Amino acid sequence: MRWLVGWSSTAAGVAGIGSAGALGYDGETLHPVGSQLLWGDPDPLWAVGDWRPDEVRVVHADAQHRIAVLGICGATDEELRRGLFTARGGAVRHLTTWPGSYTAVVQAGRRITVCGDLAGARPVFHTPWAGGTAYATAALPLADLVEANLDFTHLAALLAAPDVPAALRDTTPYDGVRRVPPGHALVLRAGAREIAGYEPVASLAVAAPPADPERAVDAVRDALVEAVRTRLSAPRHVPDLDPGPVPGMGPAERRAARGMPVPGIGADLSGGPASGTLALLAAGLPGRPGTLLGHGTGAGERLLAVTFNDLAVAGREAELERAGALAAGPRLHHVVVTGGEETLPYADLDGPLTDEPGPSLVLAARHRARLAAGSADHFTGHGARQVLDAHPARLADLLVDRKRRHLVRPVAALARADGSVLVPARVYGAARRLARTPYRTGLEVLAERLMRRRFDEPKGAVGASLAALAWARPGPAARWLTGEALAEVSVLLQAEADRSGTGAQRPGDYRARAALARHAADLRVLEQAAEVRSQRLHAPFLDNQVVRACRDLPEALRVQPGARAAILRAVLEGAGVTDLPPGWGAPSHGSTAAAARAGLRLAADPLQDLFATPLLADAGLVEARVVRKALRAAAAGDALPLDGLADLVSLELWLRRLLARRGTCWSGTPSRSRAVPSGIQPRRSALASGA
Repeated sequence: MRWLVGWSSTAAGVAGIGSAGALGYDGETLHPVGSQLLWGDPDPLWAVGDWRPDEVRVVHADAQHRIAVLGICGATDEELRRGLFTARGGAVRHLTTWPGSYTAVVQAGRRITVCGDLAGARPVFHTPWAGGTAYATAALPLADLVEANLDFTHLAALLAAPDVPAALRDTTPYDGVRRVPPGHALVLRAGAREIAGYEPVASLAVAAPPADPERAVDAVRDALVEAVRTRLSAPRHVPDLDPGPVPGMGPAERRAARGMPVPGIGADLSGGPASGTLALLAAGLPGRPGTLLGHGTGAGERLLAVTFNDLAVAGREAELERAGALAAGPRLHHVVVTGGEETLPYADLDGPLTDEPGPSLVLAARHRARLAAGSADHFTGHGARQVLDAHPARLADLLVDRKRRHLVRPVAALARADGSVLVPARVYGAARRLARTPYRTGLEVLAERLMRRRFDEPKGAVGASLAALAWARPGPAARWLTGEALAEVSVLLQAEADRSGTGAQRPGDYRARAALARHAADLRVLEQAAEVRSQRLHAPFLDNQVVRACRDLPEALRVQPGARAAILRAVLEGAGVTDLPPGWGAPSHGSTAAAARAGLRLAADPLQDLFATPLLADAGLVEARVVRKALRAAAAGDALPLDGLADLVSLELWLRRLLARRGTCWSGTPSRSRAVPSGIQPRRSALASGA
């Protein structure tokens, strides 16, 4: 795991900072383990982990004004210098407009600005410490620094309402460690902190001018092409080309045997049209997209395109056939990774400790098998669904804008899928109710549902759309929480509703931003859980400029059936790629659910053992027998929310890994093995007795 960490001290605390940029702590020098100092006192900054040389840049104007950029950033040093001078006056947004995926930190005198991204894939965390504020791009190091305990209210909200920002607020699993919301920056002035938003939010009061669909799609194409080009033009870093002699193996085989990726650029060619779009864009742009010559793959200068063939799940033949047709070009080298029972979800419950919990922990082994066959720089299509698709709640936004005619095609598609003539009236009625419901009322309704344990929702595709036509809804794991945990989250939501007022956001835009933040956070967990040594995963759809371009797409275009595939097809046509195979862009949700159910069946016994004495039960969040019963029922084929079970299993795995951890992220701390408690004691709810 790679992270950035620093702090801003108060004027009174400056005397405790040493000349090397480390703070004296009980007579010892405190600094992160495995770090490189980017700048020193009085407000030091470190980069921690295996950052590549081209991923860390620091540009100085003078001793008091400097900017650090960590990650893939398309700005030149001169552009960074100009951005630094502009930021001296307090401007922030321009620091987030360069192509790529990066974290920017600006120091102007005693003012420090740390910019988060729009999606939440590169978050910023902060906590009070030593009279000032410590910040980092990971939460666990800050928890180590302040010896934070677990925040059980956050864990309860993570299960009860994971897609509701009002439930999660700015908290993390660690008590006292806070998260900067997406689209915001952390501004520190001599230790005092402020959270500043840099991106406008769509409002009910001011309707945005209608966007031209063709220009909006062209902007998405330009942003995607620039995002891919930025990564192709970055200095190529190929560590450990030959990891050492092994009898009978060439360099490529030796790297594979040690879990190291092939040098060069690669991309997924399975999983939907988004990953295929990135593969074709990367292969078609000028430059050297593929592996280096002479390293045993036979790919030459071609891009390494990886398709995952899950033999344990039927119905993947059409997808494999389309992937083979796409990879037939001269600039792609196709590799098919065969997966079996050992790569199903839940097959491997061991893994590294991640910064935060996430449902993708149960999929880590599955993704690691695919990524191990990829290149040192690997493109993925994660985030495309969240930034391009229309959340069902956007139908309410169309009603707010009096664009009823644009509801005809999406509602007709739902009616065909359900086969009922009553669907249009039901969907239109639900969208109209949402358009007329204030945000505060939406939170109060959710609080009431949690308190009364009302989790039944309509079934099928139409049912999912109807359930999504709300400001907030219970998470899929909420039905298995204890009444005490649900009551705690319910009271929290009621308090947030009282503070929020009526609210002026558009419901569809609000729900879409929340879904994007949820996906980006889980992708970050997946990157850490499935990490392959010396490999970098690139998700251009989560870059700031791509997210901005996608947000400018007209809602009337988004809500049309097949809109995402049509937009990506237009992007490829604009880039000169026209010969797509028949069926390209077809969704593949069914195989994902089938794999999850097959994994539950095969891992039935280990999962029963995992929840024999679960830590979640010790924390008062679930009852062990209830979860064991649900796991047995799901393995037997009962229609239960599989994503809710993934939430429960992942959180239990994360807690066990956290409490089994030894050591700390810091050197020079007092004698302690870790900053989190050695066990979870049974707890009483924080609620008042009459709540």
